[in-house]
Amino acid sequence: MFSSSEGEDSDGDIYLQPFTDIDLPTSKERFLPSDDSITVTAHRLATLGSSRKKKRTIHGFWNNVGLMLFSIFVLLLVDQCAWRIVRLPLAPFHLMRPFLISVVSVSCVGYICVPLFRMFKLRSIVRNRRHSSKRGTPTMGGLYFVPIGLLVAEAVLHFSSIEVSGAAAATLAFAAIGLLDDFMGIGYKKDGLPVWIRVLLEIAIGAWFSYWLWTTKISTPYNMKTVVPLPAPLGRVCLGKLYPVLTSFCLVSMANGVNFTDGLDGLAAGTAALAFIGMSIVVLPICSDLSIFGASMAGACVGFLFQNQYKASIFMGDTGSLALGGALAAMASCTGMFFPLFISSGIFVLEALSVIIQVLN
Repeated sequence: MFSSSEGEDSDGDIYLQPFTDIDLPTSKERFLPSDDSITVTAHRLATLGSSRKKKRTIHGFWNNVGLMLFSIFVLLLVDQCAWRIVRLPLAPFHLMRPFLISVVSVSCVGYICVPLFRMFKLRSIVRNRRHSSKRGTPTMGGLYFVPIGLLVAEAVLHFSSIEVSGAAAATLAFAAIGLLDDFMGIGYKKDGLPVWIRVLLEIAIGAWFSYWLWTTKISTPYNMKTVVPLPAPLGRVCLGKLYPVLTSFCLVSMANGVNFTDGLDGLAAGTAALAFIGMSIVVLPICSDLSIFGASMAGACVGFLFQNQYKASIFMGDTGSLALGGALAAMASCTGMFFPLFISSGIFVLEALSVIIQVLN
């Protein structure tokens, strides 16, 4: 504090505020010429950009931690109350066990696979200038986290569930389409498979899975294979021969919905993890084996987020996004739970509808 004058007639005390941090030159700016204001401004803008990236990285980490803690809380709660839902004895930590095994396995394997993918130059091709910073980031992450999620589910069930085997086969079939699409995009530096060929392959897999459902004895709601439970007052709707058509449409639309959502770091994997947890809870009274499948795939998605959070070290590519959509649709098709799938996977449905509307217009 400094006084303007000494005596009774002084005008009062004047407080001089110290310089704020932004007014003080940084250690690098001290060596710049005093009249080089443009250089100083450019340096400060660059520092501001790097601080924003650091904040996004921190936010991405805590979002991942929050998602994992929320998933653990929900699954533990469901495991605690599972006997009230199923009315049958279930193994301890029925859903938590496959979830945690997948999280740990995928996150550990990811630290090995990411350097390998870089070494083999499995890098994404980014043509949009807005995402030029993502150029050179490895892709096709679905090659390691999708098989781990499937293997954990099968191992927990000792490879004895026909429903999980069918859902896993559909998941791998859609992953194969995505792998072919990614490989053509990387190897030939094109946009991948032509859209009409990819859609035809997806329809063919949907038709095969519908036929498999029609001819295989599986656990279904009310022991009726073509029943779709809906909210009141609609109740139970028997679709009959239209059920295979709905199954094929659901597989194709969900696979492409997840694929359209896979644009931002961690978006598709995070939303897919929540969708799998929701479907695991819904199908638990109908087929407890498929609930283990959903929990394992949710854990694989959360484990993948350790490498896919901002700033992503790897992308899942079409190999992962098509497989996740196929897995969600397979769970709904085996149990008739299409309406809960519509709710839990709302963002994927909206993405697919948005693209369809844009194409039609």
